[in-house]
Amino acid sequence: MVKTTEEIAAEIERGAATLGIEFGSTRIKAQLNDENNAPVAVGAFEWENSFEQGYWTYGEQEIFEGLAACFASLKADVARRYRVDLRRLAALGISAMMHGYLALGSDGEPLVPFRTWRNTTTTVAARELTRVFGFHIPERWSVAHLYQAILDEEPHVAQVDHLTTLAGFVHERLCGRRVLSIGDASGMFPIDSSTRSYDASMADRFDALEPVRALGVRIIDLLPEVMIAGQVAGHLTAHGAELLDASGDLEIACPMCPPEGDAGTGMIATNSVAPRTGNVSAGTSIFSMVVLEQPLKNPMLDEIDIVTTPVGDPVAMVHCNNCTSDINAWMGLFESYNDLMGISMDSPELYETLFRAALDGDADAGGLMSMPFISGEPIMGVSTGCPLLTRGERARLTIQNFMRMHIMAAFGALKIGNDALRRERVAIDRLYAHGGIFKTPIVAQRLLAAAMAAPVSLLETAGEGGAWGAAIAAAYMLRGAATSSLSEYLSDHVFKGMRSVTVEAVPEDVLGYDAFIDLFRRVNAIACQADDIWADEAGHAHVEGVEGQ
Repeated sequence: MVKTTEEIAAEIERGAATLGIEFGSTRIKAQLNDENNAPVAVGAFEWENSFEQGYWTYGEQEIFEGLAACFASLKADVARRYRVDLRRLAALGISAMMHGYLALGSDGEPLVPFRTWRNTTTTVAARELTRVFGFHIPERWSVAHLYQAILDEEPHVAQVDHLTTLAGFVHERLCGRRVLSIGDASGMFPIDSSTRSYDASMADRFDALEPVRALGVRIIDLLPEVMIAGQVAGHLTAHGAELLDASGDLEIACPMCPPEGDAGTGMIATNSVAPRTGNVSAGTSIFSMVVLEQPLKNPMLDEIDIVTTPVGDPVAMVHCNNCTSDINAWMGLFESYNDLMGISMDSPELYETLFRAALDGDADAGGLMSMPFISGEPIMGVSTGCPLLTRGERARLTIQNFMRMHIMAAFGALKIGNDALRRERVAIDRLYAHGGIFKTPIVAQRLLAAAMAAPVSLLETAGEGGAWGAAIAAAYMLRGAATSSLSEYLSDHVFKGMRSVTVEAVPEDVLGYDAFIDLFRRVNAIACQADDIWADEAGHAHVEGVEGQ
């Protein structure tokens, strides 16, 4: 049922709308939903990570100034559309980029700047923990960052009172509770699916490591309390309301759902929380999530992370640090060319025109190859960002092949990870995709279907993203958890009757992609050699006081 502007305004005024806020890598987004989980207003704040003292980071001031600016943008959108003030919320959910390292002292303040998922500085720790646990620990995970800091004898380690994620950090400031959704917690430390909490056996093994014993800490004492979707994880405090709304208009005490990672809210936003369902989220990074029917036979595959859904079911995650950044850089070059030549074409038109050309390229991109690694890419063994473009002497250098190459390369590391998952005979009934790369109809969707050798669907809400998923999680806590599972709630109250577009994998595209990936793997050796060169250059730049990246 389509509501009138007056009906939506009345819901907002009586405090019936739910709000989701997600901290993405390039944007903080606020999404307001009506009582039927339909998006009714939006706010946003653009931001970028910075490279400081050898780490990708966002500053604490940026986090909360961005939060306030995003909420102010939402309030302005509500006022413009509905002529009412946003003063009351039914429920609130916070989501953010998963993983990374936020180590806090006893006063709740960060001891070192937030180290994001993008950092690939924990190789030694991650490998050692994988061996000790008999379970793959990615370099991005919080426990790998902590153990690397311990091994490196960083001075702040002795002062660590607790660890959290970006979502957990913001949530704690808003409501005072030190908690985390199980999905986000599964990117900090391994989860025991039978207890829906941290794996006690692995925690004991971590505590027994000599460098850890010397500190006298217990990992469980440092981690946030684990909660699952549907539970009430606190209420907005007066201090939290001030952080959100500088005008002081926002009422306090609305319930908050457990803070979730972007993978979890992406699963909610694509109705992919049941076994044999999956989704692909594509942006600065790209990852696929496949909900498992049973545990993997090999829990130590380098390409696959075992995380959970927002209710604790095991998920095979293939996470790649790089996706659209290199494409965006090339688009910037083309925009500069247009400006130089006096060609008038706005950015959306440029993207669509060039993306559509990719479908006329050769199935294998004609022998052109890109390694689009702006930052390190653990799946490929690359630790330092160094984008490369190369071709053989017989390669067909056309704009069609050039664009097809870039889109295929953006999915390249993801395909390698999912090829490993396919060898584990993991079944997928449906795969949904979302992200800006899919804005041009069919193109990226068709090439992703070829990469995954599976049909790929886009829902009509594919552009809404994790903030919408966080608002739905808040609504589920408020209106659905008492009577239905999360999967049932999504199917019955959010996605029922929703339209989608499905693209099947084209056999010729699949064969072409396989040939492309064979070359992608071989050219990666060049990327690894360049990795050493640019690591040295970054080191020189750091010594000289110049930003290395």
